[in-house]
Amino acid sequence: MRPGLPQVGGINGLAQIVKDIGAQSDARKLAKAAEVYDNAAVRRLGYLLDQVGYKPKAGALEPFVRAAKTSIPLNPSVKPLIASLVEEAPRVAKWKLIINEPVEIDF
Repeated sequence: MRPGLPQVGGINGLAQIVKDIGAQSDARKLAKAAEVYDNAAVRRLGYLLDQVGYKPKAGALEPFVRAAKTSIPLNPSVKPLIASLVEEAPRVAKWKLIINEPVEIDF
């Protein structure tokens, strides 16, 4: 962790934050801000926005998926005990993500 950055409690904590403040976001501003962020982070955010029902805001981030060459894990910190399990994990082609951890959100 870099100094000064808060911990969000993993992918589920981040998903909860996306749900709680996503309604206040602006799709155009999200797309503009996404230009300076890592493509993987943008795809993860788009997926989470989709999961919590903010489809138009997620849609603003879809163009960034085209630049991605491969699918990546939703949660990069989760490592499978058996490498072959990565192949069996569900994938979301729309975001080029491997869903290696279920997302749990309080609605």
